[in-house]
Amino acid sequence: MATTQTNATQPAIQTVEDFARATAHGERTQSLLKQLRIPAIPRNYELLYAFVTASNKELCNALRKALETHSRLTEEDAESIYQTYLSKRDISDKVDTVGSKVSGEMTEIMAVIEAASERTGSYGQSLKGVNAQLAGIESPQQLKEVLGELFETTNDMAEYNDVLEKRLANSKKQIDDLQMSLELTRLESFTDELTGLINRKRFDQTIDLEMLESVESDTPLCLLMLDIDHFKAFNDTHGHQTGDQVLRLVAHTLKTNVKGRDCAARYGGEEFAILLPQTKLAAAAIVADQIRVLVKNKELVKKSTGENLGRVTMSIGVSAYRPGESIPEFIERADVSLYAAKAAGRDNVKAETDLPEAEAKTNAA
Repeated sequence: MATTQTNATQPAIQTVEDFARATAHGERTQSLLKQLRIPAIPRNYELLYAFVTASNKELCNALRKALETHSRLTEEDAESIYQTYLSKRDISDKVDTVGSKVSGEMTEIMAVIEAASERTGSYGQSLKGVNAQLAGIESPQQLKEVLGELFETTNDMAEYNDVLEKRLANSKKQIDDLQMSLELTRLESFTDELTGLINRKRFDQTIDLEMLESVESDTPLCLLMLDIDHFKAFNDTHGHQTGDQVLRLVAHTLKTNVKGRDCAARYGGEEFAILLPQTKLAAAAIVADQIRVLVKNKELVKKSTGENLGRVTMSIGVSAYRPGESIPEFIERADVSLYAAKAAGRDNVKAETDLPEAEAKTNAA
């Protein structure tokens, strides 16, 4: 009796231990969030929970290094570590799960089709048997019996076909749903969690494709690199949650003011990028200034207190693609223009043609 009682209570004890352990990890994670003054958004909680549980050694090392370097977890470090050690794993797990479900659904469909094939074969044999019986009929009673048998067999086949049709329709719906889930997972892997813009990974793919298209169609392509002025100081003064609010505000402005094939991305931290296909440098500079003004005209209000925090300004650099150059060269010229905009007092736009060295080259030519 004693042995039976011990075995019966063991799972409950294990559950209690797991619950207590998970609770302790959660409390430690919350404590770290407060200690490091990190906003408790899902991404940051997941990062520190993984750190507390030591479930990923490489993640723990990367997190320790980031904290040692900056004495806190910066937005850039958090995003980079999450994308490297957690986000990719999550996406991979989701893809594997969906793929497994699709495979299982296809196996069931093949089994149904195989069963239907066997059933059809049996029905064909039944018809042959009825045909043979018809040749030997000698009385109305015999005909009635044969026709009754034929009717029953045909009715069974019709009912089976009805079930088969419904099963296949349901399987089609299941596969359509799984395909949609896979597509959403793919989109998730290309989307920045905080802002909803495409992420750096997707931007790198897009700029490569747009450069090829620019060459093939002989059309211009411009790049805007945008940076929020004094963002780190703003973060330190008002807190990371308010900083996140600023990032979302800027992202929303970009998202609602890029059209057609224009592409806005979160490049990293407080830096954004916009690709403008089929747009010349002068027109791209006008677009950049319009965005600068739109962002500046939005007043930032702290949600928790209603406090007016003033306005957000941006510095923007603009470059035009030169056929034959590399992606780093294209981005570097936009970055240099961005630094020039900041050096000129921030809250302005500089195109590559506005730079002193560009003027010197023009005069020499």
